[in-house]
Amino acid sequence: MSPESRPAGVVFFERREIDQLLRLYGRMVAAGEWRDYGMGGQSDHAVFSVFRHAAEAPLYRIEKRPALARKQGQWAVIGQGGMTLKRGHDLAQVLRMFDKGRFTVVD
Repeated sequence: MSPESRPAGVVFFERREIDQLLRLYGRMVAAGEWRDYGMGGQSDHAVFSVFRHAAEAPLYRIEKRPALARKQGQWAVIGQGGMTLKRGHDLAQVLRMFDKGRFTVVD
């Protein structure tokens, strides 16, 4: 969604951010960990949610909150229980928590 076509006052991902998120999603689908995703923009943040099954609550939410960019970092990975698992200023650094061998999903 280009800046001109999205509603005023809505935070969303930039093209390179979506590329990074979808590359991670593709790796996790190939590993059999994730099955579905959803994206959304709100007035104060954008969310990329990943699901094991489409009918469930998201396993993880990757959030972009520009208001926190100068504080603890605009990027966060939120777990199913609402706990912040990783936060930072750089999307690539925050997504490293999903690297193979560092983290596994438990049923």
